[in-house]
Amino acid sequence: MLTGCPCGSGHGYDECCGALHGGAAAATAELLMRSRFSAFAVGDAEYLRRTWHPTTRPRRLDPDPGVRWTRLEVLATEGGGLFDRTGVVEFRAHYRENGRADALRERSTFVRENGAWTYVGPERAADGA
Repeated sequence: MLTGCPCGSGHGYDECCGALHGGAAAATAELLMRSRFSAFAVGDAEYLRRTWHPTTRPRRLDPDPGVRWTRLEVLATEGGGLFDRTGVVEFRAHYRENGRADALRERSTFVRENGAWTYVGPERAADGA
């Protein structure tokens, strides 16, 4: 059983991301992003699929058991608040793979539809690259 939440909020897992994994709705895009990081950390592939926008959701999602997600840094947010329909969260997700530390940096886009935030994907560059 986890005590501290993997998302780094400083709260316990059960009252933080565990509540979202159990069915509570994320109030902001940042909270959804944090809960998705925690889902990767605890191996909750069903939550990841459920919170992925249907237009970009992969058919299969098999988290790599050799990757251990260790720490999350939220670098910036744009929109994604209580009254927004869209949001962007820039983050750095630290992990260990085959004993080596590394990090993934991404600017993720989110959309809220029917009151629920979903992850759309990495923000695209203006030139489409």
